[in-house]
Amino acid sequence: MRLLERMRKEWFMIGIVLAIAGAKLEPSIGVNGGPLKPEITVSYIAVATIFFNSGLSLKTEELTSALVHIKLHLFIQIFTLAFFPATIWLFLQLLSITPINEWLLKGLQTVGCMPPPVSSAVILTKAVGGNEAAAIFNSAFGSFLGIVITPMLLLLFLGSSSSVPFTSIFSQLFMTVVVPLIIGQIVRRYIKDWLERKKPPFGAISSSVLLMIIYTTFCDTFSNPNIDLDKFSLILILFIIFSIQLSFMLLTFLFSTRNNSGFTPADTVAIIFCSTHKSLTLGIPMLKIVFAGHEHLSLISVPLLIYHPVQILLGSVLVPTIKSWMVSRQKKPLQTREVLAALE
Repeated sequence: MRLLERMRKEWFMIGIVLAIAGAKLEPSIGVNGGPLKPEITVSYIAVATIFFNSGLSLKTEELTSALVHIKLHLFIQIFTLAFFPATIWLFLQLLSITPINEWLLKGLQTVGCMPPPVSSAVILTKAVGGNEAAAIFNSAFGSFLGIVITPMLLLLFLGSSSSVPFTSIFSQLFMTVVVPLIIGQIVRRYIKDWLERKKPPFGAISSSVLLMIIYTTFCDTFSNPNIDLDKFSLILILFIIFSIQLSFMLLTFLFSTRNNSGFTPADTVAIIFCSTHKSLTLGIPMLKIVFAGHEHLSLISVPLLIYHPVQILLGSVLVPTIKSWMVSRQKKPLQTREVLAALE
């Protein structure tokens, strides 16, 4: 019974493994021109479905109360979309002299360029008892920013503009990302009450479509005999991702708890998760568009596929520790006020 419950909770991670295994067994089904016709069903229909779904589920009407905390939002967005990718780029200059597969290293750079996720950072912030409104705002706002900034960062750091026309990328992004997102938000305004009452499984729908994208991406890999992924590189990338995640969580903690930072302990919790988490749901479709037809697309996608479960795992493990820290910090000002009141 416990095993079944565990499998139900981890169905998406199991789905990723099965999708990759299925692509390995029969790659001809999901390759371009194959029975699934991914050049149409994935590149346009699946990606548009994910972002229409995001438009329906984003509760932007609840974010107005969080707008006033501009310093907090600036910190998270600058860290996520500027400091994070720039630091990864500098780090990769050192790693480029190692024997690690170069396409996996490029994949690490794509992780740095991704926007924050719509769900995991919010869920973990709420679990700790942090500033949930700020987490919701920055996840939603970061997703909107990422639609424009992430492709530009990918082109800047990876230079794929030499093989993919810049205007073509942004026209496809506009049609499959921006337009469905806006339509989703418009539709939401008219059926908001029904959505609140029925609570459709938005996360499960997006995740299911995402599995199809992952499957077809790896079908392209396994159908290409020239691609070889060595286990040594994969193990090193796994270790590097764990190190990056922990280092950035510690860094955001140190930055946001300085005496003159102006952030509350609850703000710090939102900062830790929102600044360091990266979106798989938005990331994979964007990679599919920006690197359309690239023979190493699946290798570039691997670090993001690893980073996603790592951020959830580390976050979940650290929830009790961060929660006890936040509670102890919140008690101190309360105790000080009580002492002052007693003296008066």
